[in-house]
Amino acid sequence: MKKTGVYRRVDELGRIVIPKEIRDSQEINIKDPMEIYTDGNTIILRKVEDSCIFCGRTKDISKFNDKTICSKCIESIIAIKQ
Repeated sequence: MKKTGVYRRVDELGRIVIPKEIRDSQEINIKDPMEIYTDGNTIILRKVEDSCIFCGRTKDISKFNDKTICSKCIESIIAIKQ
């Protein structure tokens, strides 16, 4: 985990602003879903990205019956079928 040296205060509604430089570097856009979880006393934010249900890849994915699958897994399934 890399320290940024950036500090923010929690506002009256419990919100914290993620600095623009960090949003840009992590390709976080307005309305992107974020996952929030804890590891001991550490709070972790992670951008939620669709991923393949078989291998977890986030590149070259397609939707099928509300599930996501990558092109490599599609090719593997086709190869098994033949």
